[in-house]
Amino acid sequence: MTRNNAQGNMLDKAMAVLGCFRPDGGAFRLTELSARTGLAKTTVFRLCADLVRLGLLERDAETYRLGGALFELGSLVPRRRDLREAALPFLQDLFEATHATVHLGVREGHEVVYVERIHGHDALRLPSRIGGRLPLTCTGVGKALLAFSGSELVEEVLAAPLPALTPHSITDPDRLRTAVEQAQVAGLAYEEEEAAPGVSCIAAPVFDGPTSVAALSVAVPRGRFRPAQLAPAVRTAALGLSRALRSGR
Repeated sequence: MTRNNAQGNMLDKAMAVLGCFRPDGGAFRLTELSARTGLAKTTVFRLCADLVRLGLLERDAETYRLGGALFELGSLVPRRRDLREAALPFLQDLFEATHATVHLGVREGHEVVYVERIHGHDALRLPSRIGGRLPLTCTGVGKALLAFSGSELVEEVLAAPLPALTPHSITDPDRLRTAVEQAQVAGLAYEEEEAAPGVSCIAAPVFDGPTSVAALSVAVPRGRFRPAQLAPAVRTAALGLSRALRSGR
């Protein structure tokens, strides 16, 4: 094996270790990381030692958790940093207009990655978090991104098994196609208890070209979901951010 191949192989293994950590999980013991990655304990031990040295992991007695260097590196990603900075004034305006939880997300593959979130006045139990991922098909932000990211992506998603986060998540391809087509006509995407029970959402795409580069949304308790009242504020914020991105080129 060449040196480059060996280095690449170790990077793959290091990423496998880092990939074990999830928002709802805590620290892991060496044996747990070995079991989750399928790597030998001796290999995981060496990898963890290097990752701790680099600040990518932190060690506390017999367990490991993600290190602060990952957060610092993530904040330096230019595309997301610039998008977030441009979006914050519009997200704050949307929050002031609705007092609801506001999200900004971008697409990676068949998932939405949340770049920003402003908590609303309602104590909503939401699966979203900054830096977290959810399926495109189960969220308002995701549906808005899907509807305006090109027909090829839509067909890819429809051809794959559709995940479910709640009993209300759309798992029927025909229903999802209808929802996407409705979003394309209205310029808005809707989600009703598909990501979290008791929560509904309305979202709009953000453009910096022919296809969406992001989407923003508001989420409210199901009993307070008034699309006619929320839609103008969501649409205005998305249009304003789109204009700001185009003018900032």
